[in-house]
Amino acid sequence: MKKNRLGQSDLHVSELTLGCMSLGTDSKKASEMIDRALDAGINHLDTADLYDFGENEEIVGSAIKNKRDQIILTTKVGNNFDKANRDWFWDPSKEHIEQGVKDSLRRLGTDYIDFYMLHGGTIDDPIGETIEAFENLKKEGLIRAYGISSIRPNVIREYVQRSNMDAVMMQYNMLDRRPEEDILGLLDENRISVLARGPLAKGMLSDRASDQIEKKGKDGFLDYSHDELRTIQQELKKINHENSMNTLALNYILTHPAVASAVFGASSFGQIDDNTRYDLSPLSDDTYRKIRKITKALQYTSHR
Repeated sequence: MKKNRLGQSDLHVSELTLGCMSLGTDSKKASEMIDRALDAGINHLDTADLYDFGENEEIVGSAIKNKRDQIILTTKVGNNFDKANRDWFWDPSKEHIEQGVKDSLRRLGTDYIDFYMLHGGTIDDPIGETIEAFENLKKEGLIRAYGISSIRPNVIREYVQRSNMDAVMMQYNMLDRRPEEDILGLLDENRISVLARGPLAKGMLSDRASDQIEKKGKDGFLDYSHDELRTIQQELKKINHENSMNTLALNYILTHPAVASAVFGASSFGQIDDNTRYDLSPLSDDTYRKIRKITKALQYTSHR
């Protein structure tokens, strides 16, 4: 599988990333699923301290303990949580980030994190303090690179201007083309990579689209009505002919030069197989234009 450089760091991530949030709490099955992804050429795993209140990090750490050097490991910080009471509050402070990384390192069973992300963020955060914390962790060798997970254009612009981050994680797919408005170009110009989550739009852009549109899209999706989702599905079938819809969806977002990796979640072996069994390659200009013509160029109206 092709690997792409993450920003200006020395990290090279596979063009597909396994998002670990949906692996579940069966550690044996989760370990086997991670092995399945690694066997398919994936080298990048994405988790977060908040997932299952730390348990997901523990499961991922256990699964990779004998193969740590083969993996680019990402986790996130910013949600100060109480596992016993199963609640949390937003905390992007320097103090919390410095404690959070220690807790994540312990749960993951490693002495460094490859890529560390702020798990959200608002324009009212103490952004300078947050950046200082990440820079200090990088100098200490506890993390190799850092970035943010955000869909807020104003927050992203602030970090572009003020930090040395190497990547931003954001939702991006054929139905949610909001990042194309101006954010993807900005990041590409500044040599900051995109980790695109939700590439299959809750399965509505997968080979199981018909069922998922009825389940997840019955009340619409973003600015699309249920009927529009069904129409787009039929139009995409015409464009894609007999090929995998999963592959078309992944290839669409990987066509943009800013995107380093598409981050998909999986709760079954089949979902990993569906996304990794075909070769990925940039779409032709003609196919790319057709997809953009039948979908909407949405704009951010909130989270600004």
